[in-house]
Amino acid sequence: MSGCPGSRTMTFAKDENVEVPLGKVPSQLRQWPIQLHLVSPAAPYFQGADVVLAADCVPFAMGDFHNLYLKGKALAIACPKLDAGQEVYLEKIRGLFEDAKINTLTVVIMQVPCCRGLAALALQALKESSRKVPVKSVIVSLQGEVLQEDWAAV
Repeated sequence: MSGCPGSRTMTFAKDENVEVPLGKVPSQLRQWPIQLHLVSPAAPYFQGADVVLAADCVPFAMGDFHNLYLKGKALAIACPKLDAGQEVYLEKIRGLFEDAKINTLTVVIMQVPCCRGLAALALQALKESSRKVPVKSVIVSLQGEVLQEDWAAV
């Protein structure tokens, strides 16, 4: 089957014999709402915060997303391929930079080409912002491994 890599059907073989510690793993989510269309840059949990902007698929692909990226941070999620109103996203992200005066932004996306649009929106919002905020870019494989992590803007 061909087409968009983000829509291509794939199955991942997993070793069922791998021992995973059992027990409750607490969520690191600190606020609601999280969908970028619904969040307000004026919300108290964004003020001066370290923020994670994650593509919708990331937390499902990455088993340890909460501990690795979400712990101690505010969150917004979006899908650059399926969500309408991307110009609203640009304004919201710029609002995080200017109005919330966030400390850092970490953009976590999947390796598929359509996900790069979310990172591009964040960098465009930064370019249009009067504040300069460090932006980290993280690319995650379809099986949840970090492929690349670097500061896109400092």
